[in-house]
Amino acid sequence: MSIIEVKGSSILSGEIHPQGAKNEALQILCAVILTDEEVLIENLPAIIDVDNLIKILKGLGVKVIFKGNGSYLFRADKLNLNYLKSEQFKLDGSGIRGSVMLMGPLLAKYGKAYIPKPGGDKIGRRPLDTHIKGFVNLGANFRYNKEEAFYGVEARQLKGTSMILEEASVTGTANILMAAVLAEGTTTIYNAACEPYLQQLCKMLNRMGARITGIGSNLLNVEGVEFLKGTKHKILPDMIEIGSWISLAAITQSEIIIKNVSWENLGIMPNAFRKLGITLEKKGDDIYIPSHKNGYEIESYIDGSILTLSDAPWPGLSPDLLSVLLVAATQAKGDLIIHQKMFESRLFFIDKLIDMGAKVILCDPHRAVVLGNNFKTPLKGIKMSSPDIRAGMALLIASLSAEGNSVIHNANQIHRGYENIINKLTKIGAKIYEKK
Repeated sequence: MSIIEVKGSSILSGEIHPQGAKNEALQILCAVILTDEEVLIENLPAIIDVDNLIKILKGLGVKVIFKGNGSYLFRADKLNLNYLKSEQFKLDGSGIRGSVMLMGPLLAKYGKAYIPKPGGDKIGRRPLDTHIKGFVNLGANFRYNKEEAFYGVEARQLKGTSMILEEASVTGTANILMAAVLAEGTTTIYNAACEPYLQQLCKMLNRMGARITGIGSNLLNVEGVEFLKGTKHKILPDMIEIGSWISLAAITQSEIIIKNVSWENLGIMPNAFRKLGITLEKKGDDIYIPSHKNGYEIESYIDGSILTLSDAPWPGLSPDLLSVLLVAATQAKGDLIIHQKMFESRLFFIDKLIDMGAKVILCDPHRAVVLGNNFKTPLKGIKMSSPDIRAGMALLIASLSAEGNSVIHNANQIHRGYENIINKLTKIGAKIYEKK
């Protein structure tokens, strides 16, 4: 496991180019299985989770050609389905949660799909019920091997149907959608997720010949087709990484420009940071964050009560952003309640912030109160371990603002979701090193 060492209290400056969106990339990569023709994907982030999913695709027999600069050419015309029953697949698939989205395309194209219990961040329960119930509604048979923690779905021919999802799961919606595009008849998916990355998947599938309407809403209509063709697709900038850089600029009181952010796909995220008193300006398709030398002040509600930031399905705030918003609030003027509704273990990194000197009260697994310090007392560097991708990035941001040195163990968690993080930070003046 790698270790990141940080010398804090540096004032940063310069431009940062965000990577391609991790959450979109994992969906798009799984979709290449749906066609025998070539699919060119551009702006894929060079992160561990993407590398691991590409490894699984190669194990399945997908031809993969790296074209350079984040572009890959895929062709899934001859798959080795025996790989799905191999010990290697059990090992490969259990290491990345995104592998679950292979089930929909495999079921649609080949009538069967198997997957080990997926891995990923330890942030609380993440059941697959939405995915499985969607497949069953389409006519698939489901079985689960409890001893080996192995899921399987099979169907001779999927049949279009109408369904209401019990939760607006992004990966669940993507999985069911990719199964439905080749089903016989029409499928309606109500309470569907409608995040920009899900919209991107819909648009890509339509270019491949799918017939999906309702894109951008929570009611998707899918008219099944017999086959899909190849296409070219470009991944959006990663909204979560962009939010991380905003938090970093504010808490280190640094002047930073984030380039080519695709403003139209950021939703309410910029306003969430503005509610913390953080200034960010739209300059073309860039975000400019000036140096907050005089600090920033958290808004209150109209009646004077403490502001609450909570996650919600799109167009609400992504749960992946709450960790970095919380860190930024530790040095703001004023108080804030963070309400993490979706995952019950995601706020458990707060103990490390408290050790650094932050004034945070963990009320329960879902809620925390942040008492802003207004830069009166800087955070102090400590030794710590990264529990998951987003908490790891939040702790790295805190370390860059802290007085003294910090050491972050298990830094591979950060690399799972952030591309060339050491190089990017070094270029804008951070004093950061990594040991393998």
